[in-house]
Amino acid sequence: MLDYKLVEAFAAVVSCGGFEKAAQSLHLTQSAVSQRVKQLEEQSGRILLVRSTPPRPTPAGRDMLRHYRQVKRLEDDLASTIGPGSSGFTVLPVGVNADSLVTWFLPAVQDFLEAESVLLDLSVDDQDETHKLLRGGEVLGCVSARPEPFQGCRVEFLGVMDYRLCGTPAYATRWFPNGFTREAAAHAPIMLYNRKDELHVKLFEQAFGETVSGHPTAYVPSSGKFPDFVLTGQVSGMLPDEDCLEHIRAGRMVNLVGDMVLPIPLYWHSWGLDSALLKGFSAALARGARSRLRQP
Repeated sequence: MLDYKLVEAFAAVVSCGGFEKAAQSLHLTQSAVSQRVKQLEEQSGRILLVRSTPPRPTPAGRDMLRHYRQVKRLEDDLASTIGPGSSGFTVLPVGVNADSLVTWFLPAVQDFLEAESVLLDLSVDDQDETHKLLRGGEVLGCVSARPEPFQGCRVEFLGVMDYRLCGTPAYATRWFPNGFTREAAAHAPIMLYNRKDELHVKLFEQAFGETVSGHPTAYVPSSGKFPDFVLTGQVSGMLPDEDCLEHIRAGRMVNLVGDMVLPIPLYWHSWGLDSALLKGFSAALARGARSRLRQP
């Protein structure tokens, strides 16, 4: 039988990114948190935590974290049903890709957040990476480009985000004077969200039938700033229609690949828990997303 005070300490170290911050969040000493994690490892017979900076869960630790998140969600649901009235909030850990976060995500769930005492604990990553947060137990649900569900999880189609490779007219004239060719694309500077961002790779494969390498690359880990950087004329960037169509209509940007659009289907994955709150959030998110994303 697990001692959930020990599991809570372990989960706090992972979510807070260290023993000191975990101790502050739990109102314990750092030594007490360390002892609880050590005791949990002794009881389970597994090393659960890699003592790096920040600490990382081992595969066994990810299983433990996933179990804790699920139990905590069910306990919170039970408390809200049979417990006394409270002005407290429930925290939902959710994974979301950066472009969704700065465009449609908040409007999609705003009514739910206003109606329920819920706070979101958002983890942001590329749409091809967020499912790893779910698999590792760090979140209870995620927006992802992955269509297949994990075992024990639900998946629901949300809609499609359309992307275009955009630059200013001056950028297009400088780097693509003879049109969007593979040779020109190999030399034109492009902006990516991070080193896991491969939207441009998919677009190049769609345009040329193969990838393009060697192009100068800038990294800007803020989707909200992508249009601003593109408008400087120094780089091109993959922008969702929500961020670029107005600029294209006004002549401030052009689609460098003519009318080519890269469609990215998005899905909502969540643990298959019998949690009224998680089901309610999932339904609200899906309903809001479908009213804002393109439906094929």
